[in-house]
Amino acid sequence: MKGKWATGIVPRNFAWVIKDHLAVSERPGGYARTHRRVRRQEEIIWIREQGFARVVSLLTSPHNLHAYDELGVKWEHLPLDPHGDTAAVLAELYPKLRDWLAAGERILVHQEELGDHVQGVVAGYLVWAKLIELPAQAIAIVEQITQRQMGPAGRELVAIARRM
Repeated sequence: MKGKWATGIVPRNFAWVIKDHLAVSERPGGYARTHRRVRRQEEIIWIREQGFARVVSLLTSPHNLHAYDELGVKWEHLPLDPHGDTAAVLAELYPKLRDWLAAGERILVHQEELGDHVQGVVAGYLVWAKLIELPAQAIAIVEQITQRQMGPAGRELVAIARRM
């Protein structure tokens, strides 16, 4: 492999939440009808080449998890169904994130698109892990980092994380 194929391409809407440790993006390859297999492969190559130890998929379905295996990238699937028990998912995810980050792993968290749910999960993690004390501050920081306003669904995830 040479050139662009050797290093891959950055996933869309990629952003570091904790520089060089915890990042977010939309699903590699895009979402829904815009999903492209070749783009997915190029983005997973980039993830691997940047030293990410693990990808955390919050998708409700296991779509395309095999692509990580094919390219040698570890993954964790923790479906975050907005109509399910989100507190139970966060209670499972946050200790794992803490342990992976403490072990020095680079982690990428994604769902279909970079929106309220991913923003709320990572802002909630910042509060849960006591990296940021105030939920409003965590929300503002994540909005600034992702350059997107967080809506009610994301804010509710931060509130759940605070109660945990």
